[in-house]
Amino acid sequence: MKKLLLASVGIVALGVASASAADLPRREAMPAKAPAYVSQMYNWTGAYVGINGGYGFKGSNSSDGWIVGGTLGYNVQSGGPLVWGIEGDLDWTRMRGSNTINEVSNNWLGTVRGRLGYAMGPTGSWMPYVTGGVAFGNIENAVPLFGSARETKVGWALGGGIEAALAGPWTAKLEYLYVDLGNGPTVAGVGSNFHTNIVRAGLNYRF
Repeated sequence: MKKLLLASVGIVALGVASASAADLPRREAMPAKAPAYVSQMYNWTGAYVGINGGYGFKGSNSSDGWIVGGTLGYNVQSGGPLVWGIEGDLDWTRMRGSNTINEVSNNWLGTVRGRLGYAMGPTGSWMPYVTGGVAFGNIENAVPLFGSARETKVGWALGGGIEAALAGPWTAKLEYLYVDLGNGPTVAGVGSNFHTNIVRAGLNYRF
């Protein structure tokens, strides 16, 4: 009888313990951590078109004047920060310079240049670059009482700048170019030449 009583007490105690364990709140699994955010690197590869405008100063006969026109180019960036490209532009200009003998002017100017840039910043979205290549444009030489002459000349351009990505496909740049078209026409024994320092800004649309 005593053994039966002890067995009954044990069964009851086991049932109470089981019921209490069932009533305990279940331990919830820890939520999985969200993957770390990785900023997407900007890729400069592709074609672009744009507009540019600025000022040319202290060239031939201290010529100065505005410059505005269009830009067309293409960049290649292959896996690293180096960006290779080619860019051309054609601009209307109002650069004039004169002295006591003659006036030298330039009405249009174009360049075709290579570019080498280095993508920088947390996402590589801004790029300093160097650039250089061929320049072409007209040189007009006017000598009072003797008339004027105009020639299209081919020279060179060298400079650098910085370009930065804006919203969407847009980029903006600030650029310096030294342009030398060499010697122009001679009128009544008076020669001419054209060179200028250009500072300009540009806005490009990338495809």
